[in-house]
Amino acid sequence: MGQPRPARNQSAWWRSAVIYQVYVRSFADGDGDGTGDLAGVRARLPYLAELGVDALWFNPWYRSPMADGGYDVADYRSIDPAFGTLAEAEKLIAEARELGIRTLVDIVPNHVSDQHPWFQAALAGGPERELFHFRPGRGEHGELPPNDWPSQFAGSSEPVWTRLPDGDWYLHLFTPEQPDLNWEHPAVRQEHEEILRFWFERGVAGVRIDSAALLAKDPDLPDYVEGRDPNPYVDRDELHDIYRSWRSVADAYDGIFVGEVWLPDSERFARYLRPDELHTAFNFSFLSCPWDAGRLRTSIDETLAEHAPVGAPATWVLCNHDVTRTVTRYGRTDTGFDFTAKAFGTPTDLALGNRRARAAALLSLALPGSVYVYQGEELGLPEVELPLDSIQDPMHFRSGGTDPGRDGCRVPLPWDAEAPYAGFGGDPWLPQPAGWSDYAADRQSEDPASMLSLYRAALRVRRTEPGFGDGPLSWLAADEGVLAFARTDGLLCVVNLADGPVGLPEHSELLLGSGPLDADGLLPPDTAVWLRA
Repeated sequence: MGQPRPARNQSAWWRSAVIYQVYVRSFADGDGDGTGDLAGVRARLPYLAELGVDALWFNPWYRSPMADGGYDVADYRSIDPAFGTLAEAEKLIAEARELGIRTLVDIVPNHVSDQHPWFQAALAGGPERELFHFRPGRGEHGELPPNDWPSQFAGSSEPVWTRLPDGDWYLHLFTPEQPDLNWEHPAVRQEHEEILRFWFERGVAGVRIDSAALLAKDPDLPDYVEGRDPNPYVDRDELHDIYRSWRSVADAYDGIFVGEVWLPDSERFARYLRPDELHTAFNFSFLSCPWDAGRLRTSIDETLAEHAPVGAPATWVLCNHDVTRTVTRYGRTDTGFDFTAKAFGTPTDLALGNRRARAAALLSLALPGSVYVYQGEELGLPEVELPLDSIQDPMHFRSGGTDPGRDGCRVPLPWDAEAPYAGFGGDPWLPQPAGWSDYAADRQSEDPASMLSLYRAALRVRRTEPGFGDGPLSWLAADEGVLAFARTDGLLCVVNLADGPVGLPEHSELLLGSGPLDADGLLPPDTAVWLRA
């Protein structure tokens, strides 16, 4: 299985951790059926240890009909048979920990699958209806939805209510297969605290909370009014009591939480990170920011400022299972990310995107706090524009076919350039495009100039240099279009986003570069370096 690596400060490991996101279905297929599974992950643990990550975050691996990629959970205490068994999950957690790698699991508290026993009992007219949001419709015969809330799928105009044969409607902010839970009911709260205990007792180190700001709803379920304060279903004050209760559970196991919290108000965002609530939250400002020095600096400054009052570490991420891959996004005219702007046929300069993605990797890994790396980013994988008949993402269908959906960043990984299906396993559940083997991990391992080699080197330096990770950041004077900052212990990071080469600050050592310096020792455009002063 490989050798365990020296670990950082154990008491606050999460403040500086590099956490690798595993989308199991697309990671590695151990049994040859075309679907990634826990056996595939276990077989690749040595690869992850060599990469140098501190923890793995798994997207939902629970029993699910997969109406929304596993975010429609039918049973939190069992593993979906497509992925393996609970016993295999327990082995994976233990084997990873032996290599110095912790495990985080995903909890989806806003909703469950329509196949969940609670909802099935509710459909049968049982008292379980109180665990969801069932309402009579409006109109003369109840034929209109109870309110006009918008779908949480960008670009979708479909209603968030579905009517049953008995005339009642139920709420689902996402797909009809994902009925929203009623968090005013004590049984809902008790069940989720027991789920947390279940996984902490199996050795997980933390929990990522999906759609963390959506759980609580205004009990009157009023119509949506843009700008209404408080919002009827986003960031309601009742949420904080829920997360305080959860924190007491996590503290008993020395576990941590990371929340998926999309909020424009930095003060309200910071409330989730108070010492008795969540430990960290995803930084979507940085993820969606264009490749622009001024806007990136603003995002970094605002992120650090909003975390400072509560003493929480920032998180940095370039891509995830919902977002256009970094190499592709940075090779486009519009280098930002917006769900509503996704379109088929968007031109991309992959060579330019690759240079920028390499520089962005060093930028993110030099910033204070923890970093999340989505599987395949370390291979420089581009977004795949899939054939229409291969797309499975409900976001595509709920947009009427105009949105490419999120499957383009979920194409199964290439491991072995000479093996069928690039070494993924069986015939992949999403098709791999021509040339996918060029990105294979085995080929990149032998190339010192590859994206994989860059990530391995960066994580090695970050792990051995205590000045990286959590701690202060000081901006340095720099030319327009250049980001330059100092960390502790004399560590410097310089990123050139300008149109021409620039000089470097005084330094004693070049630790790592995303690309070579030019013949005059200048830093070329779209290149980053780590220096020792």
